[in-house]
Amino acid sequence: MSDIIINKVAESGLITIDLEDYYPKGALTVYDLKEHLYMGLILKEKDFRESLKTKDWEPYRDKFVAITCTADAIIPKWAGMLVASYLEPVAKDVVFGDEKAMISSILLKNLGSLRAEDYAGQRVVIKGCGEIEIPEAAYVEITRKLRPFAKSIMYGEACSSVPIYKQGK
Repeated sequence: MSDIIINKVAESGLITIDLEDYYPKGALTVYDLKEHLYMGLILKEKDFRESLKTKDWEPYRDKFVAITCTADAIIPKWAGMLVASYLEPVAKDVVFGDEKAMISSILLKNLGSLRAEDYAGQRVVIKGCGEIEIPEAAYVEITRKLRPFAKSIMYGEACSSVPIYKQGK
């Protein structure tokens, strides 16, 4: 009798998508508007504009930058717009929010490049565990994109997955 081991997972025809492949590649940093607050409370437009003009923007070159304010202050909407206007020529990408919001935003942008039609009629597993924490928004987005095309969508690993969607007959 032969002791042949058959890899049923490899023969199953499942396609695994690892969302870590869409995770932002490169340095992430936060630009905190708090440093521009007068007495830690308010943003004075003239002073703010002057400080942005004289700021060295090179440390942000080719980085993902989140614009936020960690102080409990009311910041006018134009303040983030003004900072973004200085960051846009040097940064890889600029978003408003904290680092988690930035990661989620960039991940969703990167998932935009996924050609869902390439998975038409396929059985797809969205990898669930990995080295990097993936925001739930990415799992929702990949499901939304694949559902019109995939035969089935599962979450987890090929050997132990949770069914999410199965195309009707």
